[in-house]
Amino acid sequence: MRVLIADDDPIIRLDLKQMLENLGYEVVAEAEDGQQALDLAKQHEPDICVLDVKMPVMDGIDSAIQIAGNAIAPVILLTAYSDQELIERAKEAGVFGYLVKPFKPSDLSPAIEVARSRFEQNVRLTEEVTTLSERLEARKVVEKAKGILMSEQGFGEAEAYRRIQQQSMNARKSMKEIAEAIILASGV
Repeated sequence: MRVLIADDDPIIRLDLKQMLENLGYEVVAEAEDGQQALDLAKQHEPDICVLDVKMPVMDGIDSAIQIAGNAIAPVILLTAYSDQELIERAKEAGVFGYLVKPFKPSDLSPAIEVARSRFEQNVRLTEEVTTLSERLEARKVVEKAKGILMSEQGFGEAEAYRRIQQQSMNARKSMKEIAEAIILASGV
């Protein structure tokens, strides 16, 4: 698994890199601030990002918000702070893990594996929701066009649907496109 790490302390970054490599992970990028972490995440598209919370230019949480917003990779935050405000910000940022320093190498691997798994589930769910939303929207448009054909042409529901379906096949266009054309032509 390809990992991006970010910490403003070069010694901690080196320790983290060694820990990750000893666990079998490949560190593909290292950043010393949150903005650099975001830029490197966009460039390298890692499988996971491990970011310190307190960093210059942009903190780890703000960077995590951007990384999550672009659906690049899951983010695990590392911090020496466990106050409630940081935890709330991390939850709102959509991070997939939160480890308080000092942590053991044995803490890191499970956090990474679970975060990656949850991220992949999230991506699949988002795709399913998008697909279902698009199908629902298409169905609404087809239903509206059916109603127009029923009232303007006097067709029954089954016949109106069949006409849209037939035009769709003949024109090699989706039923939604045909339905939109019917709605547009009717001026409704």
